Amino acid sequence: MADRTSPDRTSFFSAGRRPADRLFFLGGAAWAALAMALSVGALADAGGPLNFDAGLGSAMLAGSHGPLHGPVSWHAHEMLFGYVGAVVAGFLLTAVPNWASRPPVAEPVLVALFALWLAGRLALAAGGGTTGATAAAATDSLFLVALGFVILREIVMGRNWRNLKTVGLVAVIAVANAGFHAEAIATGAPDRFLRLGLAAVVGLIAMIGGRIVPRFTRDWLAALGTGPGPAPYGRFDTATLLLTAGALGAWVVAPAAAASGAALGVAGLAHTVRLSRWAGLRTRAEPLLFVLHAAYAFVPMGFLAVGISILRPDVLATGTAVHLWMTGAIGLMTLAVMTRGALGHAGLALVADRATVAIYAGVAAAAILRVLAGMIDAARSELLIAAAAVWILAFCGFVLRYGPLVSRAGRARTAGPGAGSPEGPGAGPGT
Repeated sequence: MADRTSPDRTSFFSAGRRPADRLFFLGGAAWAALAMALSVGALADAGGPLNFDAGLGSAMLAGSHGPLHGPVSWHAHEMLFGYVGAVVAGFLLTAVPNWASRPPVAEPVLVALFALWLAGRLALAAGGGTTGATAAAATDSLFLVALGFVILREIVMGRNWRNLKTVGLVAVIAVANAGFHAEAIATGAPDRFLRLGLAAVVGLIAMIGGRIVPRFTRDWLAALGTGPGPAPYGRFDTATLLLTAGALGAWVVAPAAAASGAALGVAGLAHTVRLSRWAGLRTRAEPLLFVLHAAYAFVPMGFLAVGISILRPDVLATGTAVHLWMTGAIGLMTLAVMTRGALGHAGLALVADRATVAIYAGVAAAAILRVLAGMIDAARSELLIAAAAVWILAFCGFVLRYGPLVSRAGRARTAGPGAGSPEGPGAGPGT
């Protein structure tokens, strides 16, 4: 077996190059662009108007052609479980050994996990009949289960018990993924498990983002000597996370209940206050840091929008509202973490260049255009195409700009204020 502690390895998979995020960040970003392009193409081939939000999975097009579960549900699955699954793997497989004071995960394990992830993407894209669907679903489901066991092993071996909650969220995402397939095959409408998966990812952003965003902000402001930083983690943050869990749980179980809408609204207000305590406006001079605040802002916006869609469905459709989470919070936060990690691991200053700012702007624009598409019927198709186009350009931009960085050995760091990659010491959700 490869030596997990050797510091002078020079292969792509050396510990110094942190192959977990190399494989999964690049693979995930490439898939985010390709899957979006395939989604648009599949919907066009099906002969219907572009429609990505008639419910949360119930708008599958008739026929057995195309990707598994139909173009619309396949699109939702691949954005949530396919792309996000890769990013979560890249982050946690690098971060958890660090949190637990463990050596990097062994190379063969990383390669096997990546192969499982890729096999799932290919199996679902190929589609198939009932027998083929079951096999494809099983293939795809193996990845998140295996990822959960690897993360659990690292935490147990390092006795890092405070981060067991991370394993719990990965387990929920794995259950949601498997349930999505089962519900889609049985009923054709995997709405409940899609909500569960989305709720788990939003919860993951609230938990981990609530640690790394104020931490990096505090370090950056302290280095500049510009006065008080973000409020420290305290009871209000804990209460907000508990409220978040309750509101999201209510939405998963009773998505049309007025009580769920009200709970989501209250959670949205709590996250708005939480974000305001992090001194985000003072980071505008550094886009690499400010984008973390901007991405987190989509979390309360999503809570408020989904709450409104439940209480006033005549004003806003839920399928439109959730894209503030899916495209805005998830898309922008994952890119923010990947770009920061790539720069930090390459030993470069943590400063966003023009290309990076353009990448961020593209995903933010995609989120806005996607929501507008659900609100302006007269320009719906045009806005959907525009949203897809800027999304694809943004993720292709990440691959082109950061691919060379994440594929070469790290050098001695020259990072400026706020140095540190997302998985650095103290970044864990349990710290």
